[in-house]
Amino acid sequence: MAKILVVDDDTAVQATIRLLLERAGHSVVVAGDGRKGLAIFQTGEFDLLFLDIFMPGMDGLETMRLVHQQQPLIPIVVISGNPVTSDSGPDFLTMATKLGAVRSLQKPFKPAALLAAVAASLEAAHPASSPSLSAGEVASRP
Repeated sequence: MAKILVVDDDTAVQATIRLLLERAGHSVVVAGDGRKGLAIFQTGEFDLLFLDIFMPGMDGLETMRLVHQQQPLIPIVVISGNPVTSDSGPDFLTMATKLGAVRSLQKPFKPAALLAAVAASLEAAHPASSPSLSAGEVASRP
């Protein structure tokens, strides 16, 4: 299956995501902040990243910016425990998707929502054995 990097400063969230993803057959590496996550990212080949938006030191948005400079097509799912209400200021999950994240999850999330986000993100990044066509080309069949 996929090799996934989870970057979150909450060890309980790390453990929960790791358990769910490993049970689904994925290989998981965790990091406790953006700087560590970026260092791990640079040493391995990952299929997907989970980034918490709010972490001490380097936050998830900055981490995402640096990751995309190195590997623009890597799918990133952002997660956050901050409320997403119009009264409390900006919606950082929506902001993160506008900045390049492929999906977002509000903590606490249900296991099924996490697994669906992983499946959709991986499928979008690696469509099932369809030939690559440049714009305007049509696949010809004999």
